[in-house]
Amino acid sequence: MPNNFEITTAGAQDIAVLGEWAHEEGWNPGLADGGVFFATDPGAFLIGRLDGAPVSSVSVVRYGDDYGFLGFYLTRPELRGRGYGMRTWRAGMARLSGRTIGLDGVPAQQDNYRRSGFRTCWSNARYEGTVPPGLAPPPGTVLADARTLPFDRLAAYDRRFFPAGRDTFLASWITAPRHVALAALDDGGVQGLAVLRPCRDASRIGPLYAASPQVAAALVSAVAAGAPGGPRAAVAIDVPDVNAAAVRLAGELGLSPSFDTARMYAGPEPVIDRSGLYGVTSLELG
Repeated sequence: MPNNFEITTAGAQDIAVLGEWAHEEGWNPGLADGGVFFATDPGAFLIGRLDGAPVSSVSVVRYGDDYGFLGFYLTRPELRGRGYGMRTWRAGMARLSGRTIGLDGVPAQQDNYRRSGFRTCWSNARYEGTVPPGLAPPPGTVLADARTLPFDRLAAYDRRFFPAGRDTFLASWITAPRHVALAALDDGGVQGLAVLRPCRDASRIGPLYAASPQVAAALVSAVAAGAPGGPRAAVAIDVPDVNAAAVRLAGELGLSPSFDTARMYAGPEPVIDRSGLYGVTSLELG
């Protein structure tokens, strides 16, 4: 291994580079992802540099005291197979030592992740297409701008579906430029949450939490209306197959599968409310 390879913590400008790499891989990153991701854990993004130029990456975001999420594991295509990616991976795993680690792995990497101690817990299918406008929530349920809710209530609701508190991420996610964040409320209780973010291609919806398929459908229809291009623009949702109702709903909304990943964990599998998880937030940060 040449001595002119080093692994450094990314700077804010490097996050834009990672977004370009993700786009080249067909991951369809969000237009405002960089600022939100970097603010969540500035030390989490590692860059492998060869002669000073970035050639590999991994993100290893710490949540709370005992959970972490790994993403952005990439090496430039022309330099794969030379060990740069593995050295970057090991540095990232060291940063999350002692924690349960989650990731959403593409099929080509899943065997490699298993050799590193990860096991598959469910699969995600990205469903894309246009959704019917104006779908109504159940009687007694109203949709409201999530930014108007007391933040502690919103964060407590998010915590049902995510293995650790992530207040910094959530606050940035719902307020990022051009993000649309709606909550479903019933007698003041939170019954659902959806956030749409504009992307290079289809706008992505995540998280998508809901107490029922009807609540989820209304949230998807409402946030899709705020997508660039209007209510008939394409949207995408990464749907976990452990929620059969979510998979059925994606089909009923006229969406088609286009991209697969697997949620994998190293360490004890976190306990979350899977029945209310209709769409994962982000394949990069969980």
